[in-house]
Amino acid sequence: MTGVALAEPVENVGRGWTSALSLANVAIWVGWYGPLQILLARQAEDFAPGTGMSKETLLAWVTGVGAVVSLAANPFFGALSDRTAGRWGRRTPWIVAGAAGGALSLLLLAGAGGLWTMAVGWCLVQLTLNAAFAAVTAAVPDRVPRLQRGSVGGWLGAAQILGAVVGTGLATAAGGIAAGYAACALFSLAGVLPYVLRYGDLRLAVADRPPRSPKAFLKGFWLSPRRYPDFGWAWLTRFLINLSNALVILYLLYYLRDRLRHDDPESGVLILTAVNSVTLLATVVVGGAWSDRVGRRKPFVRWSGVLMAAATALLAAWQTWPSAIVVAALLGVGLGVFISVDFALMTDVLPKARDRGKDLGVINVANALPQVAAPALAAPIVTHLGGYRVLYAVAAGVGLAGAVLVGRIRGVD
Repeated sequence: MTGVALAEPVENVGRGWTSALSLANVAIWVGWYGPLQILLARQAEDFAPGTGMSKETLLAWVTGVGAVVSLAANPFFGALSDRTAGRWGRRTPWIVAGAAGGALSLLLLAGAGGLWTMAVGWCLVQLTLNAAFAAVTAAVPDRVPRLQRGSVGGWLGAAQILGAVVGTGLATAAGGIAAGYAACALFSLAGVLPYVLRYGDLRLAVADRPPRSPKAFLKGFWLSPRRYPDFGWAWLTRFLINLSNALVILYLLYYLRDRLRHDDPESGVLILTAVNSVTLLATVVVGGAWSDRVGRRKPFVRWSGVLMAAATALLAAWQTWPSAIVVAALLGVGLGVFISVDFALMTDVLPKARDRGKDLGVINVANALPQVAAPALAAPIVTHLGGYRVLYAVAAGVGLAGAVLVGRIRGVD
């Protein structure tokens, strides 16, 4: 199978392959969202006293440092997988190693006794799970033809939100912080096994491996927006819409507790996540398949971004528990279409087949960088510059800018 590793795929993948890869994606997102939605926030409350920081600031600091690790890890491991020419293929070794390392890192977080252990544990989770995620993502342009990528992207998008629901559910139902981390760790490891055990990977011929030059390796991470303008605009679109979404969810637990005075804010987070997930699942696969059928990407990305921006603006203007439910539903509709079609759009603007893993890793920086920028923007807004109403108004403006800029992409209809 070495001869087709760099070829443009032409045969559609089957349902079994898509299901197994989607389950692996669920497993990775469980490892991220269980901590992000519930467990890290609860640890921040426990560890904040005595640190001189509020729980909001401590959580922002830990998640921000972890996101910096993610920024580097995803393209780095994507580039390594591009260069892997072993008997198990390019992507499978990194999926296995990343999932195993992520499970161990989650267990380290389970035993965290203070701020520094919490920060180190979360950084290790980001490092290892990004190795697995980079490989899973790169498997799509390796194996899926262009006019099936919207549908496959839809299933991967469904896997992402299902991972958020399962991760949040495990973290909530496990009965404690340590038990929540242990449950997420077990799922993260077990979920990748059907894919790596059942489906062989494409092997890269040694002759096709990029040169082993540290200088060329590092230089390859820069993709000039002038040389590849569509890649640049697609990256910026994804960054802005993801930043808007990150601003909405970062302090969701605290928003329900401190602003809406919800009786059970942790259950409230779970309810909102479930509502968002139902509407997202209703559109994510349909949106991707519809995009494949009509052969167009940009209109789907544009109008899904507009809908998400409008929903976020509604949250700024109408701050009640019923409004939070309505916004969660609308964001799910928009995010479902965006996730599936934007993923297909990203694969359509990749410069070179040889660097798919690295280039998708650079694109995935647009997922991780908002996790760095969101705490830096959100913490001062919430604490000093107007509170949650201003925060969500800013988030709406950022998301609308992303929706508009997708029109600058010229090489994709």
